[in-house]
Amino acid sequence: MADTPVIPPHAAPELPGYAHVYSGKVRDLYAPRGDTGAPRDDQLLLVASDRISAFDFVLETPVPDKGEVLTRMSLWWFEQLADLVPNHVVSTDVPDAVRGRAVLVRRLDMLPVECVARAYLTGGGLREYRADGQVSGIALPDGLVDGSRFPEPIFTPSTKAPDGEHDEPMSYAEVEAAVGSDLAARARDLTVRILTRGGEIAAERGIIVADTKVEFGVEDGVLVLADEVLTPDSSRFWPADRWEPGHPQPSFDKEFVREWLLSPASGWDKGSGTPPPPLPDEVLERTRAKYVEAYERLTGGTFTPGR
Repeated sequence: MADTPVIPPHAAPELPGYAHVYSGKVRDLYAPRGDTGAPRDDQLLLVASDRISAFDFVLETPVPDKGEVLTRMSLWWFEQLADLVPNHVVSTDVPDAVRGRAVLVRRLDMLPVECVARAYLTGGGLREYRADGQVSGIALPDGLVDGSRFPEPIFTPSTKAPDGEHDEPMSYAEVEAAVGSDLAARARDLTVRILTRGGEIAAERGIIVADTKVEFGVEDGVLVLADEVLTPDSSRFWPADRWEPGHPQPSFDKEFVREWLLSPASGWDKGSGTPPPPLPDEVLERTRAKYVEAYERLTGGTFTPGR
């Protein structure tokens, strides 16, 4: 409808027929209202905003079209992974105000674990390795550097910390204690298989998937893939032709945002505890371009907002 108001993507909109349930750093959750007007307990509307976070702050300036790019990318990946694991998607028929960046999904009993798999050493895994030669309790060979590739992907789970707090690494034994040995084994194996499948597909498009984080829910005893999957917000994507172990790799995510915030140009002190300043147009444009490039290279399609 042409006269439907467009809700600013950095706000949690009021949606007729839906009850607002929760807003995280970059997503808003709603429950559809039933015939009586009460929120349903079997479905959720998952809205990906254009908000972007860095260094545990939600930045004042949204990245145009980010929510739509990530939503469409997840939907594409759900199709590529359909033979490995069922997903939570019910419908993409959503309110016009959030069309393109929202999905109606089944409400699941979510695992209290961030399921992470790594094919390359970097980020938090690198910090753990440098401290004691291990990642999530897995002993690794000596001599690895930032960007080193593992012989096989490894499962490196973490806690699900409340907003504003850091996730903490978990050992596999801790995952077993949290969800039981059967669910732990299935979650581990599926996470590694998702990274492996994603890495194979991305490699054909010149992209390395260094690591990824996925979330699972349980429905009738079956693990179901939920939230987002294999996006630049949940994974590290590197251009394959620029991979060079020994230093941080260029990426398809918030690289420009982080670099600008840490540069003298921003005037921001990361240790000050104060919120970062608004992002300049150039940084927003370059960041948006990276998200769009990742989508187009992976899917082979052209990103046109609103389609």
